[in-house]
Amino acid sequence: RGIPGKSVINIAQELLSEFKNIKGISEATIEQLCKIKGIGSAKAAQIKACFELGKKEELNLELKDFDIKSPESVVKVIRATIKDKAKEHFKLVLLNTRNKIISITNVSVGTLNTNLVHPREVFKDAIIHNAASVILVHNHPSNDPEPSEDDLEITKRLVRAGKILGIEVIDHIIITQNGFLSFKEKGHL
Repeated sequence: RGIPGKSVINIAQELLSEFKNIKGISEATIEQLCKIKGIGSAKAAQIKACFELGKKEELNLELKDFDIKSPESVVKVIRATIKDKAKEHFKLVLLNTRNKIISITNVSVGTLNTNLVHPREVFKDAIIHNAASVILVHNHPSNDPEPSEDDLEITKRLVRAGKILGIEVIDHIIITQNGFLSFKEKGHL
C-alpha cells in the first residue's frame, strides 16, 4: 500500500535523495523520516521497524555456524548490539555441542540483580533450542569492566542451575565500550 498521492517508488526515491543510501535511511531517526513529504509518524515507525527486523535477520545469518573459540569471538559478535546502551543489557549466547551459535537472546534490560535475572528466564530459551552450553553476556554502561558483587553472585547461581539442567555455563563476559572482562579468564568461574 502506498501513501496517498505518492507511489512507493516516489517515496523510495525521495528517501534515497535525502539520506544518500540505504544505510543512511536505516540510521535516520523517526523525526528525520517525517520530514519527507507524505511520511507521517506511523509510516516512519514502520520504516524503522523494517530496518530493525532486517538487522536482526542479518545478524542471525551472520551468526549461523559462527564458532566460539574465545571470549574475543563472543565480544566481536555482541559488542555492536550493546556497547553504547545507557542501561545494562543481559544477553545469552546459546551454543550447540560444537560451540557454534544457535541463537542470541535478550534476557533483561536494566540493572542486574537476582530479581531481574532469574535462572528460569535465563535457561528457558536454552532448553527450547536444545543448547548444549551458554555464555552469559552483559554490558557495563559505566565502562568499568570489573564485576559487581551482584554480578558474581548471579553468575554462581546460574552456573549451579545450569549444572542441574545439564547446560554448561561456559563464561560470563562483561562488555564495555573499550574492553571486556571474561569471568573464566579471571578465574571467577
